[in-house]
Amino acid sequence: MIVDAHFHVWDLSVRDQGWIDEHSPLRRDFTIEDLAPEARAAGVESAVLVQTVTVPEETPEFLALAAEHELIAGVVGWTDLTRPDVAEELARLRELPGGPYLKGIRHQVQGEADPEWLLRADVRRGLAAVAEAGLVYDLVVLPHQLPACVEAAADHPGLTFVLDHLGKPPIAAGALEPWETAVRSLAALSNTVCKLSGMVTEADLASWRVDDLRPYADVVLDAFGPDRLMFGSDWPVCTLAASYGQVVATTRELTGESDQQQIFGATATRVYDL
Repeated sequence: MIVDAHFHVWDLSVRDQGWIDEHSPLRRDFTIEDLAPEARAAGVESAVLVQTVTVPEETPEFLALAAEHELIAGVVGWTDLTRPDVAEELARLRELPGGPYLKGIRHQVQGEADPEWLLRADVRRGLAAVAEAGLVYDLVVLPHQLPACVEAAADHPGLTFVLDHLGKPPIAAGALEPWETAVRSLAALSNTVCKLSGMVTEADLASWRVDDLRPYADVVLDAFGPDRLMFGSDWPVCTLAASYGQVVATTRELTGESDQQQIFGATATRVYDL
């Protein structure tokens, strides 16, 4: 069974996605009904729906969607980690329709001007509440924010941190450092996991090749090992550079057959308690 550990949906009539450029092909609705046939054609049987915007209404909507659709095995939602009652809010979300599908929390740290946002006292309290709730925390960050991720993960050994999109290395530029050193420091902590996701959109969108991605995939394969790596499509963002089926096939090409049971299913199932 293949688990897709990272995909998104949105309906622009419900809520704008301000991060999408006005002329982008992503500026339209993408629904679970759009994804389902592509996922099943690629052998994907379950998937994790991940937040897109930092508004409180989205997570309850995603939980209700998970309760209605067999493909959705879990939700990584959003809540304000800095609110003083974050523990109560997490408990409230789990009582909503679809509440048991809440598996993790994510914040768009990549959009924060402070590279040490994760180390703020109010954020630390929020991360402790996420750990206490038995959830995981997804990291969507840029390479210069990785050192703060290392410190946050070291400070919260009881919380599993999942690095989305390899920490967005500069694949198009062909540079490994300082990303490699930072991501290896994160991987040295046993409570960290990494998603093999988002690579095609960090490469040259129009002319990427598998060999462009390989050095970065090799780093995380070596640093985390297959039991702490999981496949994620990052659909529909991936469609800027590749089809859903191409992303699955590319990830297979980048990984050894002996590692694929972990990367394409077992890791995500364990980490997100699917």
